[in-house]
Amino acid sequence: METYKEVSTALRTPADFIRWGASAFTAAGLHFGHGTDNAADEAAWLVLHALHLPPDVPPYFFQSRLTGAEKQAVYDLLCRRVEERKPAAYLTGQAWFGGLSYLVNEHVLVPRSAIAELIGQQYAPWIEPEAVSDILDLCTGSGCIAIACAHAFPAAQVDASDVSGKALQVARANVARYALEERVHLVESDLFAALGNKRYDIIVSNPPYVGREELATLPAEYRHEPVLGLDGGGADGLGLVARLLREARAHLTEHGILVVEVGNSWPALEARYPAVDFTWLEFEHGDGGVFLLTARQLDEYQAILSQ
Repeated sequence: METYKEVSTALRTPADFIRWGASAFTAAGLHFGHGTDNAADEAAWLVLHALHLPPDVPPYFFQSRLTGAEKQAVYDLLCRRVEERKPAAYLTGQAWFGGLSYLVNEHVLVPRSAIAELIGQQYAPWIEPEAVSDILDLCTGSGCIAIACAHAFPAAQVDASDVSGKALQVARANVARYALEERVHLVESDLFAALGNKRYDIIVSNPPYVGREELATLPAEYRHEPVLGLDGGGADGLGLVARLLREARAHLTEHGILVVEVGNSWPALEARYPAVDFTWLEFEHGDGGVFLLTARQLDEYQAILSQ
């Protein structure tokens, strides 16, 4: 990359640095998929963060001149993105999910699930919102899904479980950030193991689901994320999802629903359970790979899912 002296002499405004950063990211062959999907948006996110500005600044801010110290801060952060190959969220310590900001570090996955869209719609038309009193977020990571559910269902209690104590520390900070300690309860648990016999109206999960072969070929950016949050177990990555499917019905109410993201592993899931009629949800934004099963469907397919 060009030296700071070369860059600072030629570039003056945030817009200049965003353009230069996007070019540098493209030239370096960076991968985008942790909150942005292109070099320009990623550069804009980092430039605004370095300048202590929110993402919704007025357009004229992008044409304002920067001080020498500001240029240095922006340049350093953009260079780190190229040199370290860390997702922007880890460089800034912040990610967005469903319109809310979350603290993140390398003990949790960067929030990016299409489930945010479903939560914003209160899981319509699959459940009656006023009938929801208890929600479970399995493999909660940063706590973003649990917190988004708490905002979408202000009368509901939300349990958020994760097997990682370090991930739960991050989730705890986010729960406190939104003053939800009375409604979002964090539990260290291997799936349902520590949840007793409690039943929920909604069980939602973005669990590990990446297969071993795919894991070995992921871009460098993904290698900064915790392997525990990616490796779903087994060649197809669906070992944990299979356990979840076997155990979920015992923790759902009669009218409850199970919502699980499996991303690119959805063909492998259908191949494993060809007789199960998964409902694959469609989203306006995001890649999908999210299925829904009702409690009645889990009853119907229990013999298959228990194999």
